Amino acid sequence: MTDLIKVTLVRSYYGRPPKHRRILKALGLTRMNKTVEKKDNPAIRGMTDKVSHLVRVEEKQ
Repeated sequence: MTDLIKVTLVRSYYGRPPKHRRILKALGLTRMNKTVEKKDNPAIRGMTDKVSHLVRVEEKQ
């Protein structure tokens, strides 16, 4: 497991449930194609799994 992961918003959050919007906001993803680097831990992995249809996750090397 790497130390960081890159999370990119690739689909819009418009029309999505409020829970998905809150997860994206907590991850810091506010615009399309925005990329953030987060520590790789179970909490962040769980959040990205919930919105996996909206984001792309890459392991940073």
